[in-house]
Amino acid sequence: MANESLSKAKEAKNDEFYTQYHDIEKEISAYLEYNPDVFRGKTVLLPCDDPEWSNFTKYFAQNFEKFGLKRLISTSYAPESKRYKFGYQPSLFETEAPHFDADKSKTHGKIFVLDHDVTGDGKINVEDLQWQYLEGDGDFRSAEICKLRDQADFIITNPPFSLFREFLAWIVEADKQFVIIGNKNCITYKEVFPLIKDNKLWSGRTEWSGGMWFETKNNEDVDKVIDGMNMKNVPSIWITDIDHGRRHQPIPLMSMADNLKFSKHKDIRGQEAYIHYENYDAIEVPFTDSIPSDYDGIMGVPVSFLDKYCPEQFEIVGMCENEDLYKLKTKIYSSEECKQAYIDKFGKKGTYDLNASGVIIRNGLREKVYQRILIRKKQ
Repeated sequence: MANESLSKAKEAKNDEFYTQYHDIEKEISAYLEYNPDVFRGKTVLLPCDDPEWSNFTKYFAQNFEKFGLKRLISTSYAPESKRYKFGYQPSLFETEAPHFDADKSKTHGKIFVLDHDVTGDGKINVEDLQWQYLEGDGDFRSAEICKLRDQADFIITNPPFSLFREFLAWIVEADKQFVIIGNKNCITYKEVFPLIKDNKLWSGRTEWSGGMWFETKNNEDVDKVIDGMNMKNVPSIWITDIDHGRRHQPIPLMSMADNLKFSKHKDIRGQEAYIHYENYDAIEVPFTDSIPSDYDGIMGVPVSFLDKYCPEQFEIVGMCENEDLYKLKTKIYSSEECKQAYIDKFGKKGTYDLNASGVIIRNGLREKVYQRILIRKKQ
């Protein structure tokens, strides 16, 4: 159901998913717990935002003094430039401003800045946000927003799903620290996984299970109504290069012998040994909690392992994938072998792309496993 939701969003080019306040608070709190001064004296940029709607802007504005921020900048896309349009109406906040422009409201993005006490009440908070129209439509790739990016220390947002690859490259290009949301599959992208492997980015604090609930403006694609808001559940995760405590917690594991004897998974318990791949010098470990604590060789583990990955406990050496980017394959299958494997498994003609993943022999038949991350115990 979650994957179907994401597919529909892509087909409709619906990037209008608004993150809930408590999800932002839960995630950002983890970085502050690990380092209370992580944002002190820093500039935070919230691009791809809708400041009048966004909980990112509200959260950081309300906590401006608590976090010790130097400056908060939030920018939005122009309504007419968005991929998904839902009957835009300017807010009273905008229309009552002396510089309101009905034409610019549709074609120009907006910038909100918070850096000093405007109201004179002795506090810097959401009431002190000042806004103007941008010169352009607010696209993060524009020179206008790139200039703001270069001024910032942190980039934090829920970027458009359809532009995730470009957005991450935009951040990495400028060598900025970040906290962003992406779909769960993003960690297997060839633009993303090498950064994970090299410990340049990692999973955020929030667990992967259950997806995330977002407010949606698309009234035709709603999973449930929560507190009067149309909500959509999307298989999303936080990724970041800001440190937090959860990523340094080792996974509690049993030995190989104990797994084979006591594992709660029938694919492991009672077996004589872990299955070895035919095309990689590694064993198949179908569940993260079944990783043997005393095995020193390479293991293929589920992608969800990255939600619990502790860099002090394990090293990521690569991924089972078609291109063999990490030079770990020990066998390449011919087209004839792929066709025969399909006939053997499904009893009809077809092509079984054995080169796309790890391959095991089960009951005498070649069988692909789901996508796997290749790891080994830290020496």
